[in-house]
Amino acid sequence: MIKFKNKKIESNSKKKISNEKAIEISYNILVFFCIALFCIALTPKSLQNDTFYTIKIGQLIRSNGIDYMDHFSWIEGLSYTYPHWLYDVITSLVYDYLGGFTGIYVMTMILSAILGLTLYRANKIISKNELISFFMTLGQMYIMEAYIAARAQLVTFILFVLEIIFIEKFLQTGHKKYGIGLIILPILIANIHAAVFPFYFVLYLPYLGEYIITLLIDAHLVHRLRKNIINTLIKYYKNKLKKAPKEKAEVYQKKLAKYNKEIEIEKAQFEKFLVKQNDRLKDPYKIRIERNKNNKKLFFIMILCIFTGLLTPLKDIPYTYTLRISKGNTMGNISEHLPLTLIENKPILIGIFLTLCLMIFTKVKIRLKDLFMLFGLILLSLMSRRQVSMLTLFGGMVTTKLISDIIETYDKNGTKELINYLTTILGEIVLIVFTLAISYGVYKINIGEDYVSTSSYPTEAVKWIKENLDYKNIKLFNDYNYGSYLLLNDIPVFIDSRCDLYTPEFNGEYDKESKKFKGKDIFSDYINTSGISRYYENTFKEYEVTHIITKTNSKLNMLISRDSNYELLYKDSNFKIYKRNTKDVVNNDD
Repeated sequence: MIKFKNKKIESNSKKKISNEKAIEISYNILVFFCIALFCIALTPKSLQNDTFYTIKIGQLIRSNGIDYMDHFSWIEGLSYTYPHWLYDVITSLVYDYLGGFTGIYVMTMILSAILGLTLYRANKIISKNELISFFMTLGQMYIMEAYIAARAQLVTFILFVLEIIFIEKFLQTGHKKYGIGLIILPILIANIHAAVFPFYFVLYLPYLGEYIITLLIDAHLVHRLRKNIINTLIKYYKNKLKKAPKEKAEVYQKKLAKYNKEIEIEKAQFEKFLVKQNDRLKDPYKIRIERNKNNKKLFFIMILCIFTGLLTPLKDIPYTYTLRISKGNTMGNISEHLPLTLIENKPILIGIFLTLCLMIFTKVKIRLKDLFMLFGLILLSLMSRRQVSMLTLFGGMVTTKLISDIIETYDKNGTKELINYLTTILGEIVLIVFTLAISYGVYKINIGEDYVSTSSYPTEAVKWIKENLDYKNIKLFNDYNYGSYLLLNDIPVFIDSRCDLYTPEFNGEYDKESKKFKGKDIFSDYINTSGISRYYENTFKEYEVTHIITKTNSKLNMLISRDSNYELLYKDSNFKIYKRNTKDVVNNDD
């Protein structure tokens, strides 16, 4: 009878496990579908300016290789670093053989879906809560909409999220496959987007910081110092006692007795301290410090990865690019490099505020590495708007963990019951309808766009230039934001959104005496001329400009339209083209 009952219990246990596994599989399929659908809907149809030069650079590399020279600006002697050569090549292949702009749009949708699914996986690994991870992933991807574009950064977002997954799984399991993955990732980053190669190591820093803290705690430096001082004094008085005359021996014996007693007291106090410390580590007030035997191996992998930046045809670019561009003047003029003003970015402001409230006003305990990650990313975001994307991705993981821990603290079965409901037919219908509704809300905005916005890019003006001008031989002054579109159409440009190309830090040589790069500062000349802080004719004379294309509402057009030395050749609702008459032009250095 007992054996029969045991077999029945075992059978029921197997059925329960099998049922839980079926629910998990069903839920994962449902969630993967909903996340992928939402991320596809988020993908903007309108292409960014960087995409245009990416196509052309990729085509050039396929036919000409990487020669570190620029082939698209009419200004001679410029060198180019090809910082995302591999992504450029892949994008150009998609453009040439898989449907042009439509192919690139589809590729971006696929990458967006991969990012969403990878992000969900990372949230799930860190938080151990499938439901909260799902809704947080949707929120994170919604905030990331501005960063979803046919640019190399979209691929590196995926690689950085994979880095967190591999780090977390390596610390949990110690499996070699995750270590191998961590070595492969920086090789891909160095070739797909060399400019962000240093950030690969930034994501290690919270883990490194926690590891160093644990080493300092376990070192017990204060105890060791006190112990060494007392032992040194004991040794000192023992030596004195051996050589001391009888009248002083008693004094030294008292000293020895005193310090021997102190060393025993120190040992006893230290043992009590260890007990209290272990109790605090098991049940900390707010900050949880985790010890892990795989930390040493992880940081050996990190050091090994430093050398992976050499596995690229770009020479030292993965190591020097960020440093060079930080010294240039593009940081203060390009929007994505400017400091973040929180009041202008309400979703990020609200997210930071809610996360801090969760940390301060609830019983939840935050991992020390998560605290380092969160505040490090907030600091980087305040320094540069570009890092808002990283704060959204990785700071969002911290918030997901906090919310999950709160639910676990107050109601352990809360989300499990809801997950069970969502895997029923009615629950699946509810979740799919919910996802379809929010997806349609963003998709109907994106689907109405053109691949190339006629208000942002001179589509008609380009056709006119190619039909009416000797465009290969003119020297056309153009704006930064649509230079890449001209470049795509084989029209040589004055400047485009490859900002590094047009700064001395990249096209010049380093001068040891002045400790500066000396070269052509085309970027500054463009900024000052288009912003009318410099007399436009001085710039045009210096570069021997023959034609100008500008927006009808630009400051430059306001001045040129009144200048008799400039002949209007073409105009539409958004752009004008002028021919510069070099005769009788008066210089004005003011």
